[in-house]
Amino acid sequence: MLDAKILVVDDEQAIGDMVDIILKKEGFTHVDVCTNYKDADLLISHNNYDLLILDIMLPDGTGLDLAKKVRTKSDAPIFFLTAKANDADKLRGFMYGADDYITKPFNPMELAARVKVQMKRYTSSFFKPLSKKVFDFGRFQLNVAAAELTVAEDTSVLSGKLFHLLQFFCEHPGQVLSKEQIYSQVWGEEHFIDDNTIMVHVRKLREKIEVNPGNPQLILTIRGVGYKLISKEN
Repeated sequence: MLDAKILVVDDEQAIGDMVDIILKKEGFTHVDVCTNYKDADLLISHNNYDLLILDIMLPDGTGLDLAKKVRTKSDAPIFFLTAKANDADKLRGFMYGADDYITKPFNPMELAARVKVQMKRYTSSFFKPLSKKVFDFGRFQLNVAAAELTVAEDTSVLSGKLFHLLQFFCEHPGQVLSKEQIYSQVWGEEHFIDDNTIMVHVRKLREKIEVNPGNPQLILTIRGVGYKLISKEN
């Protein structure tokens, strides 16, 4: 895990340098730092990063666009480290593929802890034994080994937390999964739950697999508890 390659992008050089120091103190030796979209885009094009920490507002672009580009080729964890702290901004960040969202000013040790949690989960996923290769629920199929989602014969790659979330649902069809269980299993956090994060990812899954996402028939909301995937597996 400590051999991971990390990219830090922040328009304030001092913050980028501070994050670099924090991560290297924690044992992460491969850290690249830059302050603008152009340099970050170049680095992303020529390197495969295991985790990215992105500022949203950059002088020549946005971290949101960088995240979108990363998600076309990688499911590596993405953090947004930004002063934009309202719920709408957070939701937008998660819609662009973020795995975590940390607002400035931030606690350096909290950042380091969250990076470790995400990296442990990301690296261990490569070696996790697969209990089942393909889940078939009629309207959709999930090929775990290939991370491919097929809906009505249309196949696409499902990356990041969306893949892990749907896999978790598929492994427990018909069971009511609490928000605590979901956040612990998919995001690796046992003592912290972000309802907005779960809500956004469930909504994105519904947009992919439901006939009418506004009236879901596959992933059901169990009010006050959590969510359930219907158990009609073929």
